[in-house]
Amino acid sequence: MTVHLVKLSVGPENLAELAAWQKHRLKELKAKGRKPELIHVTRQTPKRAEELLDGGSIYWVIKGWIVARQKLVELRAMKVKGVPHCGLVLGRKLVTVQPRQRRPFQGWRYLDAKDAPPDSAGPADGDDLPPELRQELAMLGLV
Repeated sequence: MTVHLVKLSVGPENLAELAAWQKHRLKELKAKGRKPELIHVTRQTPKRAEELLDGGSIYWVIKGWIVARQKLVELRAMKVKGVPHCGLVLGRKLVTVQPRQRRPFQGWRYLDAKDAPPDSAGPADGDDLPPELRQELAMLGLV
């Protein structure tokens, strides 16, 4: 059974900034001759790895809203300054989802597939609107 992760994206003000940062990171890695892949490093290793890698995604929370997801490709054991960590290897494609409010939390949390927000279907969902306006309309239940 598929399960997902939900994680706060600290820094970006909106989805466009997250996408730009990731694009810049890939370009930077390529310029350094390293494999261009997106890896989010976390201290804890998810215990439900098999379920996560069975079609799971990481859902990004920006400014209190779940706004997008990325496919989880691999959970890679890593060491940072000799301390074990986990590298969440992500697919390159950011998929917008129907915005959903989420309270702040630390680290990451599991998200059951049945509780995950659906992908945005397109302009009818407000994808052509500025993110702040789309969030405002979602809070009112209009998109």
